[in-house]
Amino acid sequence: MFRELTRKKQQLTQEECIDLLKAQPRGVLSLIGDDGYPYGLPMNHFYEDGVLYFHSGMTGHKVDAIRACNKASFCVYDQGFRKPGDWALTIKSVIVFGRIRVIEDPAEAIGITRRLSLKFTSDTEYIEKEIRSAGARTLVFALEPEHICGKLVHES
Repeated sequence: MFRELTRKKQQLTQEECIDLLKAQPRGVLSLIGDDGYPYGLPMNHFYEDGVLYFHSGMTGHKVDAIRACNKASFCVYDQGFRKPGDWALTIKSVIVFGRIRVIEDPAEAIGITRRLSLKFTSDTEYIEKEIRSAGARTLVFALEPEHICGKLVHES
């Protein structure tokens, strides 16, 4: 169902893909938007136990797109590096294909929100304040991977 990588020598292992998903703070979530147009947007994410998690407001293009079609892809890439004397970057990237769903259980959603927030700050007082003030107006989504593929690319 999913395509194999053409340049197999550049393919990352599944472990490398997972490491990149855990390490990178954000990526681009792509959905099927209005009138079938692709809709891609930068998102913070959190990876745990084989699932990617995101949070959002209660309404908007993204929420409408997810409710209309649960198929999604998510792409992350690292900052890359340059080999000595080379102008081009070498970058690792990962694309996750899967189905996205809303986390319906409020307690589960709050727990995920806490863990997602801890990826960005260790200020638990701030996190709890934000959860108290905005938690009821926040949706949490889970992207359950059906296929994960990563590669190492030299930009030249």
